[in-house]
Amino acid sequence: MSTHTEDPPPGSIAARASRTIRKLRWPLLALWIAALVIAGTGASQIAKNLSGGGWYVPGTDSSIAAQKLEDGFKGRGKTTATLVIHDTRYKSSDPKFEQRAKDVASRVEADKDLKVTDMLGWTTAQPDDRGPYAGDDRRTVINSVAIGLEDGDARRELPAIQKDLAQAFDRDGIDVSLVSAASFWGDINVLGQEGLASAEMLTAPLIILILLLLFRSVVSVLVSLTVGVSAIVFTLGLLAPVAQNYELSIFVQNAATMLGLGVGVDYSLFMITRFKEQLAKGQTVDHAVAATLRTSGHTVIASGITIVIAMSALFTIDLNVIFSLALGIILVVAFSVLTSVLFLPVLLHLLGHRINAGRLPRWRKSTVGTSEESSRWYRVSMKVMKRPLLFLAAITAVLIAAAWPAQQMRTFSPDARILPSTSDVRTGYDHVQNAFGTGFTSPIQIVVTTDEPLNQLPQHDKDELTDFQDRLGSLSHVDKTASAIPVLKQLSPKDPYAALDTSVMDRMPADARDTVRHYIAAGDQKLVIEVVPTQNSSSDPTRDLLADVQDETRKLPDSLHPVVGGQTAEDTAANDVIQDGLPYVVAIILAAGYLVLLLTFRSLLLPLKAIVMNLVSIAATYGVLTLIFQEGLGSELFGFQQTSDIQNFVPILLLALLFSLSTDYEVFLLDRVREEYEATGDNTASVARALTRTAPLISGAAILMVAVFGAFSFTGIVPIQQLGFGLAVAILIDATLVRLFLVPATMRLMGRWNWWLPGRRTTAPGKTSEDVTSKEPEPITS
Repeated sequence: MSTHTEDPPPGSIAARASRTIRKLRWPLLALWIAALVIAGTGASQIAKNLSGGGWYVPGTDSSIAAQKLEDGFKGRGKTTATLVIHDTRYKSSDPKFEQRAKDVASRVEADKDLKVTDMLGWTTAQPDDRGPYAGDDRRTVINSVAIGLEDGDARRELPAIQKDLAQAFDRDGIDVSLVSAASFWGDINVLGQEGLASAEMLTAPLIILILLLLFRSVVSVLVSLTVGVSAIVFTLGLLAPVAQNYELSIFVQNAATMLGLGVGVDYSLFMITRFKEQLAKGQTVDHAVAATLRTSGHTVIASGITIVIAMSALFTIDLNVIFSLALGIILVVAFSVLTSVLFLPVLLHLLGHRINAGRLPRWRKSTVGTSEESSRWYRVSMKVMKRPLLFLAAITAVLIAAAWPAQQMRTFSPDARILPSTSDVRTGYDHVQNAFGTGFTSPIQIVVTTDEPLNQLPQHDKDELTDFQDRLGSLSHVDKTASAIPVLKQLSPKDPYAALDTSVMDRMPADARDTVRHYIAAGDQKLVIEVVPTQNSSSDPTRDLLADVQDETRKLPDSLHPVVGGQTAEDTAANDVIQDGLPYVVAIILAAGYLVLLLTFRSLLLPLKAIVMNLVSIAATYGVLTLIFQEGLGSELFGFQQTSDIQNFVPILLLALLFSLSTDYEVFLLDRVREEYEATGDNTASVARALTRTAPLISGAAILMVAVFGAFSFTGIVPIQQLGFGLAVAILIDATLVRLFLVPATMRLMGRWNWWLPGRRTTAPGKTSEDVTSKEPEPITS
């Protein structure tokens, strides 16, 4: 058995750091507490400053279209919502219905938080002109509401306003909803907050129980939780002032909390376990802290650097929601490393042997003093390394089979169907879709800008615009089109845009004039044509329709400047920018991972092996995710909602996170293998002993992460469910199939090639540095 556990050299970095921390332990503790108090103040306020926006890709047509629709149009504003009024007691033909509907509209218009600047619809029109705003069910009517809130602010403020409106009229039998992309994402934000609270309530006892089983000590558990919670508080506290001046997605809070609980507690688990192990070998507290920093501290830093570099690759994607998620994860991981290697050693110095205080009784006979060779981990690893090719082929086949469904993975943004039936926004969507048509809630909007007023355009351009709308109406999957043309044609059949002349507009009935101004902005140089699809915004037919509409816009003459917007266009642009950035993200992650492992282990081949195994396990995770959510297996097994697509940011986040977390376990295990190999020079025994010593801890850490991530997959909203479930599955695969079988098999097959670096000289017991060189490794044997 290896006894390579001597104290670190007195002049080593770890030893000097340990002595410095011991001398400054009280000032450092005071600094830590003060920083926690300050950060906690900001963290408690961050939710109200986070935005539900971040989905517009700067410079895309959908983003430009949204900006152009903000001003100049009747019933449209910085944010535009559809006020849905559904009366369960009276039909729209009843006089009582009219008064009740007008009461609702007056309440909405007077809401100071909503900042309504204009309204157009059933309650503003004369009885004979209300047809376009009345549903087929004769109980549902709509108004277009111009809201003076920026899109991100509206997504944050609308849920509370919606709740008040629903409660105010529910007792009267009226369903009131504000339907829009802003209200949809605002509701998603609220559900995310509620899911976060539920996940925290669920994970807290799970984490405590798992840590108690691993540490067998109450004090160790409290210290570990302190580290994880500190990382989260520091992160949210730092993000709070950023959120006040820069748009940060609401998802950043979920991601930071989930990763902080997982990674922060995981890192402290590595550190505390190693510290207790060193104390058990008779080392002083000072030497035990130094040895912990030199070994587990090195692992934590290497893992943290890998995650930070991998997540930084996401900054190449020009989408605010991705930027927010990456920033939150980077900060929480950085603070997890900082608290683990700086503030945790402070507590270790202060507690010393009291880290074992509050011991729990063991239910099984202690295995202390038994040989490593008798451990089941040792026996399993030796069996694997006895037939490495067999295990390598079998496990690889299993992972490839699991990955196979990933070929069918589809990514997109979800629509209102992911909202629960209890949501007032979902109720509004359902009422509109039932009464007006499924696609009515998410029209494709074509905003055309002209160089001169529409009525002064050359006749050819006028005819092109008229013909353009006719062509749009004839496309597949179109329910109807909406524009000012029908009203203008009534006044000027041969030249509709001539009716925009001031003398004609002044003589128009008020309702007709308002309808024109709903589609043609003041100044007559900007118009919008809306194409209502037959299906939901995220459906395949609607996406095909969007492509057809974009093709038609390209046929317009250069004197007309069209941009295509709407929910489907926004989601497609976000999807495209993620897909386009994926190759760059993959390249950066692979290069960063290889470099970190190369510098950590000074080996050319180990990083390549680790990268290949990581990619295979990630592919397997994608396959399982596709089966569970996209193919509906999860609705049968776990009660998950089946979705036609995987949320577009989930796969790319999983790639960065899983590659990083897998590297975390790789570094932790291989650090121990290297220690054993440098002490004995025996590759097979080194792998078996290292696996024996690390497998319980890796398994415990994996169980901890699976519990945390799994809790998020059973709470909250679909995107976070998908992310949490994907992380839980990947960690489970990595800690079992990969670490227990693939790693020993490949390490055995590679032999001394594991540590090969051209020109590198190593020294094993009984040999000089000249005897052991990696220039010519021994042949690989199996």
